[in-house]
Amino acid sequence: MSRSVWKGPFVEPSLLKKVEKQKNNTSRKPIKTWSRKSTIIPDFVGSSFMIYNGKKFITITISEDMVGHKLGEFSPTRQFSGHTPADKKAKQVAESQLASKKNLNEKK
Repeated sequence: MSRSVWKGPFVEPSLLKKVEKQKNNTSRKPIKTWSRKSTIIPDFVGSSFMIYNGKKFITITISEDMVGHKLGEFSPTRQFSGHTPADKKAKQVAESQLASKKNLNEKK
């Protein structure tokens, strides 16, 4: 369920302070945050964030296309490592059994 329109987007107050502070400074050091639930607002465009995904920080530079999304959407928490070799081997065995059955049916 989405958030009520009259409440507006949720942004961590400490994150807003950090963005305002960064806009006043000339150094563009990424802002480190654990707040994955914060919504990206237009004030964040051009800023860079280091978003925690549970294991490490992922650096993201905010563009106009990201406005309205959550910070956590750009920092995936799970990493797909591919299917295991056992799955591939099982598929090959099944295919070879199917091929041998076809050969038996053709001989009849």
